[in-house]
Amino acid sequence: MSSQAYMDKVQLRQSYRNLWHTNLMSTIQADFPYCCLSLWCGPCVSYMLRKRALYNDMSRYVCCAGYLPCSGKCGESRCPEFCLATEVFLCFGNSVASTRFLLQDEFNIQTTQCDNCIIGFMFCLQQVACIFSIVAAIVGSEELSEASQILSCFSDLVYCTVCACMQTQHKIEMDKRDGKFGPPGVMAVPPVQQMSRIDQPIPAPVGYSPQSAYGQPYGYPPPAQGYPQAPYPAPGAYPPPGSYPPPGYYPK
Repeated sequence: MSSQAYMDKVQLRQSYRNLWHTNLMSTIQADFPYCCLSLWCGPCVSYMLRKRALYNDMSRYVCCAGYLPCSGKCGESRCPEFCLATEVFLCFGNSVASTRFLLQDEFNIQTTQCDNCIIGFMFCLQQVACIFSIVAAIVGSEELSEASQILSCFSDLVYCTVCACMQTQHKIEMDKRDGKFGPPGVMAVPPVQQMSRIDQPIPAPVGYSPQSAYGQPYGYPPPAQGYPQAPYPAPGAYPPPGSYPPPGYYPK
């Protein structure tokens, strides 16, 4: 994918309306065993989730889901399983992010501000830890070196935790896709985050005041509220057409 096409895809992803079934903060509570599995066996879980995201059809596999320049140039068509195993072990972070982008583009899922803050904090912490390590290596201070190591360990812990929550989030989303929360065909009220669909028609802008049950704009009282009515004549009070004036009424 070219850089321009990638930027266009990023801008398009900002207009998605659907939300993840579970946000990053709630994944531990939603599926704690799978979150632990993702923490301790991250590459294996990433392999299984990518294969499941492709509906177990490895003929559709492309390295990093087609989001990097190397995609489609690593011999995926000849041995997709080996290429996927190499991707998840050597480029674990990219494999998790690629599966995430793949699901977002398929189901029009946006990333909430809370998720963006967590992911941004993870990246910023990694950058700060890297800068501290470089400064400690240049200065040669033991105290600064120990501080950089502590910061690096904390950064790695946050990275592994966020990746585990991401993969649990992906698994829960595919559980919803595969109908594990209920039969897909059952008509039921969708959850709040699913009420806004990308293909839902946008209502036309309203330029007139809403109409009440009496056929007039709100603000005018209905006739039953004690206001005097016009003295309309009763039906049949007027003579039928052609019956007046009677013959001989006017003098000749």
